[in-house]
Amino acid sequence: MATKDEAKRYLCNTSPEQCFWVNNGPILKNLEELADALPDMNDETFNHHVNSEKNDFSNWVKDIIGDNKLANDLLSSRGRDSAVKKIRSRLNSLKKKAG
Repeated sequence: MATKDEAKRYLCNTSPEQCFWVNNGPILKNLEELADALPDMNDETFNHHVNSEKNDFSNWVKDIIGDNKLANDLLSSRGRDSAVKKIRSRLNSLKKKAG
């Protein structure tokens, strides 16, 4: 369970050099933008970032955002819809915790 301070930190924008650069797509700076970008992402782009060899979204959430719980949840979801649901659920939980 994230503390209030952790929740606030997870919800913040990353620094410009730590943004997620989607292949042929937008530049994401926070979890909300990731949740918004995934549904509109084409399969080719999604599969570039999430496949049997890697999960770039999970890595970014773990290494840059610092949210290990969400990173692990994303690792277990190979489908885009599942990933979006997990991110939105985590966002709701973090927003409540952050106040």
